[in-house]
Amino acid sequence: MLTRKQQILLQFIHERLQEQGVPPSFEEMKQALDLKSKSGIHRLITALEERGFIRRLPNRARALEVIKMPEAWGEKAEAVSASVIKPDFTQSRTVSGGFAEDNVMPFPKNPQPVEDEAHGFSIPVMGKIAAGVPISAIQENSHSVTVPPEMIGQGEYYALTVEGDSMIEAGIHDGDTAVIRQTSQATGGDIVVALIDDEEATLKTFRREGETIALEAANPAYAVRQLPAQRVKVQGRLVGLIRRYH
Repeated sequence: MLTRKQQILLQFIHERLQEQGVPPSFEEMKQALDLKSKSGIHRLITALEERGFIRRLPNRARALEVIKMPEAWGEKAEAVSASVIKPDFTQSRTVSGGFAEDNVMPFPKNPQPVEDEAHGFSIPVMGKIAAGVPISAIQENSHSVTVPPEMIGQGEYYALTVEGDSMIEAGIHDGDTAVIRQTSQATGGDIVVALIDDEEATLKTFRREGETIALEAANPAYAVRQLPAQRVKVQGRLVGLIRRYH
């Protein structure tokens, strides 16, 4: 699933290719999304390429090819298209697991666990988190899950549904429910919810290496991501897992 900015950029490129046969310039994309620098466009293009929506053609300037459009684009695409030239980003926006695109934690204010005398504590499930290539999902708190008392201490907690297999060797499987303690701090070796570029969230092992952050998978099929520290924000630390067997 794509973020709003990714959707708008993909639609903008698609429409320009249909109308003029050439993709827009990075400057035109920057103006269309009302961004301050072209670096944000580079990141959005990379994200769309990683997800298989576009392809950069080698040895050609401004060479972008739209490979596919999102499934069930429908009415949502029409709404996005209507605002593509000067989109309004003044409204609140959300990305994977309910993360907002500003720096404020968007989870319920003071999401203290609610004690369930019979079973444990009830905490909100805030959406999906990627254990693979970072994904974005526009979701809100839809339900709660009860967790055993031993998983809960002082602080604020929420849960996320794991999607992907990049942390499988750490015992974290696709479909698991990750129990997260909300925090912006992490030490080397912690498994954290990392927010990248205020747009994409992923579940990875955190390590600080000088001025960079390494986000490590627990699956040799996935490369370690090395990112400048300012591009990564810790949104929580994994404290437990819930798994259902079918």
